[in-house]
Amino acid sequence: MRLLLRFFGFLFAFGTILFLVGVGAVAGLVWHFSRDLPDYSQLQDYEPPVMTRVHASDGSLLGEYAKERRLYLPIQAVPKSVINAFLAAEDKNFYEHGGLDFYGMARAAMLYAQNFGTNRRPQGASTITQQVAKNFLLTNEVSFTRKIKEALLAMRIERTYSKDKILELYLNEIFLGLNTYGIAAAALVYFDKSVNELTLSEAAYLAALPKAPSSLHPVRNRERAIERRNYVIDRLLENGWIKQADADKARKEPLIVGKQNVAHTFAGEYFAEEVRREIFERYGEKKLYEGGLSVRTTLDPKLQVVARKALSDGLVRFDELQGYRGGIQKLDLSGDWGVKLADIKSLSDIGWKMAVVLESHDQSARIGFQPPRELGGAVSKERQTGIITLDGVRWAKAASGPTRGKAPAKVSQVLEPGDVIYAEPLTKDGNKVDGQYRLRQVPEVSGGLVAMDPWTGRVLAMSGGFSFDQSQFNRATQAWRQPGSSFKPLVYSAALDNGYTPSTVVVDAPIEIQMGNGQVWRPENYSTGKYYGPRTLRYGIEQSRNTMTVRLAEDIGMPLIGEYAKRFGVYDELPNYLSYSLGAGETTVMRMVTAYSMFANGGRRIKATLIDRIQDRYGHTIFKHDQRECRGCTAAEGWKSQPEPTLVDRREQVMDPMTAYQITSMMEGVIQRGTATSLKEVGKPLAGKTGTTNDEKDVWFVGFSPDIAIGVYIGYDKPRHLGRGVAGGNTAAPIVRDFMKVALADKPAVPFRVPAGIKLIRVDASTGMRAGPGEGGRTILEAFKPGTAPPDNYSVIGVADADGRGGWGGGDGYQQQDMGRSIMRPGTGGLY
Repeated sequence: MRLLLRFFGFLFAFGTILFLVGVGAVAGLVWHFSRDLPDYSQLQDYEPPVMTRVHASDGSLLGEYAKERRLYLPIQAVPKSVINAFLAAEDKNFYEHGGLDFYGMARAAMLYAQNFGTNRRPQGASTITQQVAKNFLLTNEVSFTRKIKEALLAMRIERTYSKDKILELYLNEIFLGLNTYGIAAAALVYFDKSVNELTLSEAAYLAALPKAPSSLHPVRNRERAIERRNYVIDRLLENGWIKQADADKARKEPLIVGKQNVAHTFAGEYFAEEVRREIFERYGEKKLYEGGLSVRTTLDPKLQVVARKALSDGLVRFDELQGYRGGIQKLDLSGDWGVKLADIKSLSDIGWKMAVVLESHDQSARIGFQPPRELGGAVSKERQTGIITLDGVRWAKAASGPTRGKAPAKVSQVLEPGDVIYAEPLTKDGNKVDGQYRLRQVPEVSGGLVAMDPWTGRVLAMSGGFSFDQSQFNRATQAWRQPGSSFKPLVYSAALDNGYTPSTVVVDAPIEIQMGNGQVWRPENYSTGKYYGPRTLRYGIEQSRNTMTVRLAEDIGMPLIGEYAKRFGVYDELPNYLSYSLGAGETTVMRMVTAYSMFANGGRRIKATLIDRIQDRYGHTIFKHDQRECRGCTAAEGWKSQPEPTLVDRREQVMDPMTAYQITSMMEGVIQRGTATSLKEVGKPLAGKTGTTNDEKDVWFVGFSPDIAIGVYIGYDKPRHLGRGVAGGNTAAPIVRDFMKVALADKPAVPFRVPAGIKLIRVDASTGMRAGPGEGGRTILEAFKPGTAPPDNYSVIGVADADGRGGWGGGDGYQQQDMGRSIMRPGTGGLY
């Protein structure tokens, strides 16, 4: 008996020693691996990379910028059904265990033993907390050491953070394929829905993705994806979290991936890219792609669509007048033409379809359209064809060769089999002709358009070219071009601000300017050889007379004009050469529209902006464009019959409001009687100025209504002659007309506001003299400042020219050349 007791005592002592040794070994291991564990306390202040989202003025999504597509969603905003789906798929005991699921480990070990040698995938045993430890604090290294550290961190995380906090970190960090991180971004990318709009079937699919997102692609691996989704649905049912009927319905639902609505860009790619560049310059790359900024832009989606269409139609209209240059390239039609055509890059943002000519005859040609690619990248097997008849190619006169300029008599003269082209449905009387298409050609000419709120500088619409897919160069902001005569209103504004009136008379006649290096500059009017003698400043603007403008600039001085150009932001520095009074310097459409906006708003300085405000990831406003003070806007106690809120505008007055109205009135005449009469079709009060540069390389129109300022420039990216007779009035102005007809369609015809102090006096439009009682003919109401008035009589005092020859005899249409310098004659009210 004693021997037996000693034996048991020995066993107990030995067991105790082994236990203590085991405990010591485990403690040693824990101590060893705990020494270099990452600091898990950083999870408390963790800020994941979140994508920046850019919205239009109405809140519609314009663009997203991120290296990892992620939207951070608090756990309180995640529906219970979505949480249950991820728990069923990943860790059903999440709310019971302390970081390690020992029951799950045992179950996984038993299943592994049962399935050993069957090539079936082992069931994982990592808890959600362990996955958080691995994803946030460790690497993806497959090793025993990493698993121990993962387990130790999981237990410490559980002791430090609540279950909801751990789950929130997991649901926002997990990679779910297609460059999406977190459930909010995945819901948008896969189903184009917010998380609370997901169905049970969709939530189950997202919950299935963490294990192997690439092998569960909804198109390439549809059957496997559906199988895994149904597995998650079965686990939900097994856990009692859904009903049998709900599970049966969810399993039967097809896996349909929602296509993201590409129309949300509103043809605003140039606008969005300009916003991206501004954010990058303002805050840097990290803030742009990881900062989770919410950017509210100034873009008006409806006006943006109108702007894009007006510019594109204008470019195409001009290009088609130059003739058809031939197909994009030749395609070998042997074999499957669809696969070959799919390999050619087509422009995705122009609304036309790429096609290849399959057959060509005298009266028609059969074309085959570029087949789409499926989500997995494979070319669709569907082949769509159409017909181009003679009606679809009538515009396509030859651009070169012996038949240049001749309209085609046969379709086969234009199209040959193998030609790769663009086409769009043929329309007659506004209706599509079934099965017939019209030949299209990507224009060589390009241009830019900016539409702005003249009172605030908010850019309402912007188009930087025909196709952003073709060229990301923004011609509205990055193309520096000569504005030509569209610069003249600044010259005339400087004069009006310094004692001149719209009725001041300047001679329209040839003039010579000594350049100082022995050379002589002889500026000419656009209508070479035509001069009209003494004319009013109004006439000089309306008919865009170059010699009048040079004489005026010579009299008031180029330094003054340069100061105005800088004040209005057109040029940073303007050289003191008279040629610059005709717009010889280079500027951008954005700068010109900003300057004209100051005419429209009564001379207040504005700064162009594409962004209204920017908020950080926490909703704090970090930038706001409108800096005007709003008095009474923050009444803490509600409405108590106090005065209504008022905006305090401290912006600089860059021009006398009366001068702004005078130049506006003169530019109204450009549209009513001058070089841009095509805009009369709009039927609303408009003012503006055309511009055409030397050798007709660039053409412009910049103008405004009381509420919208707009500018358009047209020219080749590598400047060259646009064509004989091409001018701002017949090329750029019609684009503005098309835009304004739609933009102002539902707005009343509000006249430009006449500032206090302005006197409207009826004058003779030709002479600028006061109109007599009952005098008919060409009389207009002219704007005069206090202390000024039109002259009561008109006389021309002779001025000797450089050779001592006689002066002017006066009269309309007088074309005698006067090479002398124009001088002011006191008492006559005119410049001669």
